[in-house]
Amino acid sequence: MPTYLSPGVYVEEVEAGSRPIEGVGTAVAAFVGLANSGPFNTPTLITNWNQFTTIFGDFVEGSYMAHAVYGYLLNGGGACYAVRIGETGPVPAARGELPSATDDKQPALRFSALEPGAGGNDITVDVKPPTGGTEGSFTIIVNKGGTPVEKFENVTTKKGKQNVVTVVKERSKVVTVEEVATGGAVEIPTNTSIALAGGTPATPEVLAPDDYVGNAADRTGFAGLEAIDGVTMLCVPDLMAAYQQGMLDLEGVKAVQLAMIAHCELMGDRIAIVDPPPGLNAQQIGDWRTGYAGYDSKYAALYWPWIKVFDPPTGTNVFAPPCGYVAGVWGRNDDTRGVHKAPANETIRGAIDLEINITKAEHDQLNPVGINCLRTFAGRGIRIWGARTLSSDPAWKYVNVRRLFNYLEESILQGTQWAVFEPNDHALWAKMRRTIASFLTNEWRKGALFGLNPDQAFYVKCDEETNPPEVVDTGQVICEIGVAPVKPAEFVVFRLAQFSGGAAVTE
Repeated sequence: MPTYLSPGVYVEEVEAGSRPIEGVGTAVAAFVGLANSGPFNTPTLITNWNQFTTIFGDFVEGSYMAHAVYGYLLNGGGACYAVRIGETGPVPAARGELPSATDDKQPALRFSALEPGAGGNDITVDVKPPTGGTEGSFTIIVNKGGTPVEKFENVTTKKGKQNVVTVVKERSKVVTVEEVATGGAVEIPTNTSIALAGGTPATPEVLAPDDYVGNAADRTGFAGLEAIDGVTMLCVPDLMAAYQQGMLDLEGVKAVQLAMIAHCELMGDRIAIVDPPPGLNAQQIGDWRTGYAGYDSKYAALYWPWIKVFDPPTGTNVFAPPCGYVAGVWGRNDDTRGVHKAPANETIRGAIDLEINITKAEHDQLNPVGINCLRTFAGRGIRIWGARTLSSDPAWKYVNVRRLFNYLEESILQGTQWAVFEPNDHALWAKMRRTIASFLTNEWRKGALFGLNPDQAFYVKCDEETNPPEVVDTGQVICEIGVAPVKPAEFVVFRLAQFSGGAAVTE
């Protein structure tokens, strides 16, 4: 309290009795895989497809990360993080040499792409006459993909501020140039063009499980995502690309997927979307799930089969792992219905066909073991027809229940930081009860909690019973919260009866 020493009128600002809890984001995916360009092992925020192609390049043959990110955004996903792996040392950049005007066998200038890898192979450099410059000057136009992107007018090989090397170095974001010829200024031919080449593909020849898993301390692989709090979904689509190319065997695939699940369990705020191996029929995927993989975690979900999508590099349709498209459906479901709604019975945008179409009898064998099947329905498109985790615990059987608890836990955690170092007394306990109860009441009104009234949907207990003197003396305040989540209507049963004249026959 302030001390008043002289007469007067004073105004004080005081804190309100309780502070609102704001819900955290629920649909932020992280994709780990191969890309044509971009930084290695650096989680990069992506909000649209143009941003992804600008940083990481377009689709890459033999890689599924671009397909996964595209499918995520196409299906309604919002922000996501992309992590490029596979760094194997310096990647050669595309380059080209411009010959001297007096001797076409003598190179005068060497242009190199600033971006290493195959991304520079679509760069061309045009040399045009000057636009009113001094004698011996020329104009350079840099094209990428056939489109002019940069122009440097009236540059020269002579020393000075218009020297071509100096100007390009200061202003270009696409290429760099160096003088190859010696002995002073050389004459540059105009009305000529060169194409840059020699950039090697960014996809490595060898990948090991450690490339995917990485190290949290070095911020590599998906272990580096420990530093990103907002991630709620983890996808590693290029794990199956390495398996198809023979870089990893099934044991390597299992090692990476176990590490994915362990990462999500350690963080406690995200779920791993696991891809199955390609080319499996209904019996084989069941045997792989129960006999070989054997995953048991409430922080993981499995979707099968693979989906057919368009592949721009080859101009054909290819089968791709479903994780990115499924993550996008999760995001769309959260925006339209809420995280409490099971992300199932939703169409998959961009899916042309499925690798295999299963029957209901086959689905009856797969659903109980946690395999979320993608199914084609006449007139209703391709839909996600399952919403189960890989947990054997019935309490955590459904994906939406696990994600709802992740949302509630993270929201309450972030929304009660104000309580740290407050006086641990009845007033603090009452404030925490009111704050949390108000937040949960709002979630109940949204339909996230089960019950006819808030008393049936949740309880919040923070009093002398949860905080006896020995707990208070240790500097702790304990608040118990119980919620009743809604469960999806997975099996809708109609019981029909035939009746006539008061008598009923039931079947």
